[in-house]
Amino acid sequence: MDKTCNIYILLSHSGSNFSRAINAYTGDSYTHISISLDEELKEVYSFGRLHPYNPFLAGFVREDVENGTFRRFPNTFCSLYSLKVEEAQRESIISEIGRFKSESYKYGYNFLGLFTALFNIPLPRKYNYFCSQFVSEVLLKSGINVTDKHPGLTSPMDIMSYSELEFIYTGYLNEYKVSVLELVV
Repeated sequence: MDKTCNIYILLSHSGSNFSRAINAYTGDSYTHISISLDEELKEVYSFGRLHPYNPFLAGFVREDVENGTFRRFPNTFCSLYSLKVEEAQRESIISEIGRFKSESYKYGYNFLGLFTALFNIPLPRKYNYFCSQFVSEVLLKSGINVTDKHPGLTSPMDIMSYSELEFIYTGYLNEYKVSVLELVV
């Protein structure tokens, strides 16, 4: 039997105009999702804004929970979950993320795919993803099927409903870092 370890799924709602528009259409509590390799949220990856003040310049990002877009929206509300995976699956996730990192300049945000998903039509594009499409595909390619939906139709809430996720935290993202540091002290 393989050794197990955890990865982390971070769901968030920043309150930006873009997230409010998604929320108004879907009614979902969370409009963004990221994958993290550590509980301290030092390595967090997704598809989103490349620059905090421009929602249209978007693509593959390593998110910084203390700076950048999250700093611009200090009232970002979030939920954090852990997911127990086999060590080989975690290595596969790291490899998949590494592929995105090594060619990050090629990737853009799948605005068109996000739009077609509203009509239940997946639109996979080789170098374009939206956040939940990215997380779903990385997990799927690593042997973790969190939903029966096509990655191009998967929402953050679809991933949140995966029964194997273990709840860690709900609250303001900027307060999570404080609570983790308090646990260490």
